[in-house]
Amino acid sequence: MMIAKDLGIIRDGKQVLAYIDLAVAPGQMLGVLGPNGAGKSTLLAALCGELAPSHGEVSLDDIPLKQWRGSERARRLAVLPQASTLNFAFKVEEVIAMGRLPHESGQQRDGEIIQHALEAADAMHLLGRSYLTLSGGERQRVHLARALAQVWPGEEGQVLLLDEPTSALDPLHQHTTLLAVRAFADRGGAVMVILHDLNLAARYCDRLLLLSQGLAYLSGTPQQVLTPEALMSVFGLDVLVQPHPERGHPLVITR
Repeated sequence: MMIAKDLGIIRDGKQVLAYIDLAVAPGQMLGVLGPNGAGKSTLLAALCGELAPSHGEVSLDDIPLKQWRGSERARRLAVLPQASTLNFAFKVEEVIAMGRLPHESGQQRDGEIIQHALEAADAMHLLGRSYLTLSGGERQRVHLARALAQVWPGEEGQVLLLDEPTSALDPLHQHTTLLAVRAFADRGGAVMVILHDLNLAARYCDRLLLLSQGLAYLSGTPQQVLTPEALMSVFGLDVLVQPHPERGHPLVITR
């Protein structure tokens, strides 16, 4: 389990994140929502160790994140940033194989995992392609497969952090991507995902954290967080919220 306690980040003399308490728990997806500038990507950077907290602490399995050795942490924690770029003509499978570098599982096992990750990301048809020839959405799915391969299959103790993994995807692959991430959590992995689409968050996440101006405005289940009052206060959105007619999760409809 990954836990943040009283987490705060100061950048360029400005407090951009403060008083954040959260748990990324095994078997669950935690969705992080908020307007631009709310602190979502800063939170992810602190959780993965890219940014050192100005106060508070991040821990993985009750051990402060800063005490984990790089290779050990990489076997337990994978990150999909908002922008992932490569400027070399690697084949798709070579990009995904980068996720296996912290492991010593052997070429045969790595090959099996790469195939599983490609299938999960609906990217098998990209096998053999040069990364540089791919569209933005295709690249995003390849990087998802790389992150999945790094912590495959998603057992308890493994954590996946994703920053807007659906931003460049068509509607079908938005769901394909989140189904793959949901399956990772259902196998015992812990997931935190930053999303802008409120209905995707309601559909796939167990819990939500709503950020506003670097503070935790509200946290809880989708039913507790996605209320007309909260969405008006944080986003300025006038909405109706109704139960999904088949699944029962909140359905947010802009007026």
